[in-house]
Amino acid sequence: MKRLTATTVLCLLLFSAAFVTGKGPSAAPEYPDSLRSVWLYTEGVKQNAIAGDSVRARELFLEAIRNDSTYAPAYYELAANGMYAMPDEAVELARKAFRLDTTNKWYHQFYGQALIYAGRYDEALKVYRRLQTENPKDPDNYRILAALYEQKQSPVMALVTLDSAELRFGRIPVLSAMKRRLLVATNQIDKAVVEARAMVEAAPYEAQHHVILGDLYAIAKKDSLARAEYDRALQIDSTNVQTLMALADFHAGQQDYRALLAVTRQLFQSDELPLETKIKRFGQFTSDTRFYREYYFQLNDLASTLAIRYPDDKRVVELYAGHLIASGELEQALALYKSHLADQPPAEEYFRAVIDIESYLQHPDSVDKYVTRALELFPAKVDFHLSKGHVMSNSKQYVKAIGAYKGALRHADTDSLRSVIWGMIGDAWHQKAEAGEPNLEERLPLQMGLLGKKGIARKAMKECYKAYERSLRYWPDNTMVLNNYAYFLSLEERDLERALTMSSRVVALTDNNPTYLDTHGWVLFKLGRTDEARKILQKAVALDGQKSPELMVHYGDILHLLGEQFMAEIYWRRALEKGYDARQIEQRLKQPAVKKPEPKE
Repeated sequence: MKRLTATTVLCLLLFSAAFVTGKGPSAAPEYPDSLRSVWLYTEGVKQNAIAGDSVRARELFLEAIRNDSTYAPAYYELAANGMYAMPDEAVELARKAFRLDTTNKWYHQFYGQALIYAGRYDEALKVYRRLQTENPKDPDNYRILAALYEQKQSPVMALVTLDSAELRFGRIPVLSAMKRRLLVATNQIDKAVVEARAMVEAAPYEAQHHVILGDLYAIAKKDSLARAEYDRALQIDSTNVQTLMALADFHAGQQDYRALLAVTRQLFQSDELPLETKIKRFGQFTSDTRFYREYYFQLNDLASTLAIRYPDDKRVVELYAGHLIASGELEQALALYKSHLADQPPAEEYFRAVIDIESYLQHPDSVDKYVTRALELFPAKVDFHLSKGHVMSNSKQYVKAIGAYKGALRHADTDSLRSVIWGMIGDAWHQKAEAGEPNLEERLPLQMGLLGKKGIARKAMKECYKAYERSLRYWPDNTMVLNNYAYFLSLEERDLERALTMSSRVVALTDNNPTYLDTHGWVLFKLGRTDEARKILQKAVALDGQKSPELMVHYGDILHLLGEQFMAEIYWRRALEKGYDARQIEQRLKQPAVKKPEPKE
C-alpha cells in the first residue's frame, strides 16, 4: 500500500451524530414490522453513543438489517464503527448504504472516505470525481480530489482541480496552500510566487503571508527579496515564532551562522516556542565540536538564556552544566549542581554529577561528604554504595571499602551486577594485601609480633581469590575479574595452567585489548613459553602506543631473557620516562645480559 501524503490524511474526517439520550435497551416493544428496524437502529445508536457498548450496538444494527435488508442507516453505522478496525468490510457496508440511498450526499461522501482509509485510492478518485460533479458547491470535494490526484502522482490534474475551485470560490487559504506546494513540487516557482504575491496583496497585514512569499523567494534564490519579505513580517510582529523560525532557516541555508544564532536567541526568549524544541536546537548546534569552538560566545549566550528563563527545569540544568563542562568550567558546573542539591524532591542525578566532578577534581573529603548525604536520601541506590567504596579505597581504607561494597550487594538485583561488585571486593582485598593494612582483629597480633605483614598479605590474597570465585559463579565470563585473577596468580607463580585458561578466555572474549594481551603474555612468560609471550607482548605494546609503563617493563623483561639486551634496556628506560618505579628499573639495568639462545633446528 502506498503511503498517504499529509494532504490525503487531512481528507479523513471525524464522524459523529447527535442521538436521543436514554437508558439501556429493554425488551423490544411490539411495533409494526416497518418500524422494528428503526427501533433497533435507535437502540444501537444509544448503546454506542451513551453506554459506550460498541459490541451490543453492532448486534442491534445487524438485527435491524436482518429485519429489513434495505435499511441504509444501519449499514452506515456499522461502516462508521468498523472503519478503523476493519477498513475493507467498512468499504462494503458504506457502498451498500450509498446504493440503498443514492440521494444521501453524506452516505456518498462517507463511502469515499472509507475507500481512502482502506488505501483504495483509484476507487476513491472515481467517487470524488462524481461528488465534485454532483455537488460542485462544496470546496472540500475539490480539496480531497486534488489530494487524490497528488497521491496518484498526477500533480497537473491536482493543479487543474485547484484552479477550478479558485475560479468558483475565490481564494481559500487551505486550497491556496495546496496549490503553492504543488507548484513548488513541479518546479513552477514563478507561478507559486505569483500566487503568494496575490495573497499578500489581499491581506498585506498578515505576517504569515509575507513569510510564505519570503520562503518562495528564497527557493527561487532571490535572497534580497526574501529578506525584504521577512523584514516586513517582523515589522508586523517582531515576536512571531513562525516568522523567526523561517528567518532562522533562511540564514541556515545561507550559512550565515552568526545571523542564525542571533535569531535563535530571539526564539529562545519566546514563551511560544516549546522548551523541548529549544533544547533540541541547542543540541544540534553543539554536536559539531568545530562549530562549538568557533561560535562559543553566541552558544554560551543561548545556554545562559535558557538557564535564566528555566532555572529549575532538570533538562536545562543538565544542558547548562554540560555546556560549562564542555567549556572547561568544571568549578562552575559543580557549583550549579550543588545549588540544586536541596531541590524537592531530591534529584539523584544531581548528587551523581557532584560526586563524579569532585572525584575527577580529586577532592576525597568532598566526595565522602556528598556520598554520605546521597546514601541518607537514597539508601537503596547501588551506585552510591559503590561510590562510598571507591572513596574508601582511594583513601587507602580498604577494610571500609570492602564493607561499602558489601552494602551495595544488598541492593544488587542482577547476577551480572553481583559479579561486578564481588570483583570490586576482590580488588580491594588485593589492594589491602599490597598495603599490608591489618583488620581490627589483626592489629594486636601484629603489634605482639605474632603476625607479620606477609601473613596479613597472604590472608588478604586468600580473601581476594574467594571474592573472585564468587564473582565468576555469578558471571563466568566477567573479563575484568578473569584478567585480574589470572594476573595475580601469575605474580605468585601458582596455578599457572588455570591462569592461562582464564587469560586465554579473556583474549577470546575481547578485541585486542592491550591490558588483557599483557596479562596473557605475562602468564605465558611465567610458564616458560617465552617466544609465544614475546609475540603477544609485542602486539600489546604496538596497540597501546607505548603508553603503559607496566606493559613496556614486561616486554623488556621478556626481551632480556631472550638475550636481546639492547632492546630490553630501551623499553625499560621508556617505562621509566612514563613514571615506572626508578629503583626497580635500576635493578633491571644492573642485571647481567643473558646469552641469546641458539635457534632450534
